[in-house]
Amino acid sequence: MANVCISGVGMVPFTKPGKSGTYNEMGAAATRSALADAGLDYSDVQQAYVGYVYGDSTSGQNALYEVGMTGIPVVNVNNNCSTGSSALWLARQAVASGQADCVLALGFEQMQPGALVNGYGDRPSPTERGENIAASRPNGDQPAPMAAKMFGGAGVEYMSRYGVTNEIFGRVSVKARTHAGRNPHAVFRDPIDLDTVMNSKQIWGPLTLLMCCPPTNGAAAAIVCSEEFARARGIDSTIRIRAQSLVTDLPGTYDTTDMMRVAGYDMTAKAAAEVYEQSGVEPTDIPVVELHDCFSTNEVITYEGLGLTPEGTAEKFILDGDNTYGGRVVTNPSGGLLSKGHPLGATGLAQCAELVWQLRGQAGDRQVTDARIALQHNLGLGGACVVTMYEKVS
Repeated sequence: MANVCISGVGMVPFTKPGKSGTYNEMGAAATRSALADAGLDYSDVQQAYVGYVYGDSTSGQNALYEVGMTGIPVVNVNNNCSTGSSALWLARQAVASGQADCVLALGFEQMQPGALVNGYGDRPSPTERGENIAASRPNGDQPAPMAAKMFGGAGVEYMSRYGVTNEIFGRVSVKARTHAGRNPHAVFRDPIDLDTVMNSKQIWGPLTLLMCCPPTNGAAAAIVCSEEFARARGIDSTIRIRAQSLVTDLPGTYDTTDMMRVAGYDMTAKAAAEVYEQSGVEPTDIPVVELHDCFSTNEVITYEGLGLTPEGTAEKFILDGDNTYGGRVVTNPSGGLLSKGHPLGATGLAQCAELVWQLRGQAGDRQVTDARIALQHNLGLGGACVVTMYEKVS
């Protein structure tokens, strides 16, 4: 299997719906940015995997035709909120197997204001198994977005299991805004305090409005190359994918009332364990992580799913400041989905871009000192979870 390098990354600043260009304009801009970062032309790209959730078939081609029409294979990808990293997973496989030497992974989303809704009301929802369990739980019949009930239900489960309050979720939102203040690509950059988070509009269960990610427009891209190709072209070969795993729902995920499992905790734990086994790296060795904080409840349970702190210890982890600068591991230096924004198809590749910048030492005011290993976690209900480990080599 070939060594796989990320030789270029690019993204456009994320915006609120209605404040950006169209999906094809954003996708083309992110692609051009990644190509320029790599020092390549579009004619060098041999395959493309393009991710989006809300869009018509072949939207990927429509975006890339803005850059060029070279006849390459273009595969459109939809894996809910893990779409961007699923496109990256496919690109890595193509390069690692020797099927291609230079592949583009692109993700974009042009969203509408408001909570996520199913696009088709005349057929079963692909997340109906989890939705039915969430609806059967206490207060599951209260009006609220279904995603909030599912991830809020995971927060209720965590609070009950470990005897904590929802203040720990609020502290995660405060941290996210603090980090986003250093990121020019983030939507929400103004600082907030804990009282503001806790007193914002109640959404469901432990979740307030400022514990929920916003609908967002945006695009991000990565140029994935073999080491041999990169060296032959004289382009960057120092940032590599050291290990990667894509996991879908496991036996028993829906034979339960445990909302942490329904919300993807088991997928996270399995994918992380596979990446640690492939890489030989321990979670305690990782200085920087971009993880899927679609709701602040999910960031808290993901700390434990990824093994960043033992089960039941996330409260101490947060209160001790071990999830930020000066602590043990910097989580979501970009501001995460909570503050950077969450354009579904672009999120996984925006995480990739942030970690590449961190490993290169190009993250500016949000730089994590001496980072040589980085971990990415991207989760989609219905379900899929992608965990990726990057390394910087000499």
